[in-house]
Amino acid sequence: MALLKLGMVGGGQGAFIGGVHRMASRLDGCFELVAGAFASDPARAHASAEILGVSADRSYADYREMATAEAARPDGIDAVSIVTPNHLHGPIAEAFLAQDINVICDKPMTATLAQARSLMLAAEASKGHFFLTHNYTGYPMIRQAQQMVSEGALGNIRIVEANYLQDWLSEAPAPDNKQAAWRTDPAQSGGGAIGDIGTHAYNLACFVTGLRTTRLNATLQAHVAGRTVDDDARVTLQFDGGARGHIWASQVAVGNENNLTLAIYGTKGSIKWAQENPNILLFTKLGDAPQMITRGGVAAHPSAAAVTRIPAGHPEGYLEAFATLYREAAEVIAANSEPTRKSAVIGIKQGLDGMRFVDACQRSSDDGGAWIAL
Repeated sequence: MALLKLGMVGGGQGAFIGGVHRMASRLDGCFELVAGAFASDPARAHASAEILGVSADRSYADYREMATAEAARPDGIDAVSIVTPNHLHGPIAEAFLAQDINVICDKPMTATLAQARSLMLAAEASKGHFFLTHNYTGYPMIRQAQQMVSEGALGNIRIVEANYLQDWLSEAPAPDNKQAAWRTDPAQSGGGAIGDIGTHAYNLACFVTGLRTTRLNATLQAHVAGRTVDDDARVTLQFDGGARGHIWASQVAVGNENNLTLAIYGTKGSIKWAQENPNILLFTKLGDAPQMITRGGVAAHPSAAAVTRIPAGHPEGYLEAFATLYREAAEVIAANSEPTRKSAVIGIKQGLDGMRFVDACQRSSDDGGAWIAL
């Protein structure tokens, strides 16, 4: 597959997630970064472009200018990566989709459900594809877990537990902490822990189980004085088929760095996975001792091997999982077709579902934890 030309909006000097997306896009030799509007400030945008090796004639001061100019070029970009604060995802994606340019967008899809619905309409009217980077679905052992559930190894699913715990916002952040500043601003983020990490836990639970949420109740709380977004979220889920679930997403759980875990319990067995030790999946059949499955072990499924790059025992992790999503997006773009197999390609419908989840959690919490239908 020939290198695809990638543009980026956001991700300039001082940004974290932009660098992650750039490394992921290059890892499998699928994309080449050739254009960008890397910051809202023109001087910083052009300085970032120079550092990143993007030529001056493809460094833009505004994403609208970039979308129009790249669509008009015979060598224009094949896709744009959006790595800005959440409230900008929708308008930027719509600008590029209007030019039929493929969009690869960091999660969550937007800051509000209204923005997500507007983006859904734009995607439906465009020839471009929309991809959402819920990167944890790209881990080999998550693919293994998904395949085991779909093949019935766990029987009928009864209970789903997905927790994402951090402690980095346990105190009010320093004024110059850019990552914390926009995440704790409701106008830019649309929500706190529930949108930033709760959406990851929810997406992972749905991706692996294939279940659809029918209703939920939630309690969202801000523990740090003066904070106007939640920093701790507790959610109870009811799935179609009768399974129940629980999500705990917290950014004030002291002692946790990036503790994303998934546990699924069925009538025949269970599986457990932890992002901080991602190359191991624990599988327990009813009545048997727990079995540790690794990427290279005899119990590893071809679905895990398909997204494995290095020999067993050499850990694969966060960047590689992101790269899997970029590679699979590249396959869809190169084929100019919809995904034809199960993969971590998360699209516009899953993005809208994630925003419905956030919106329902916020409405439930505002109503004292009432049950809300999805």
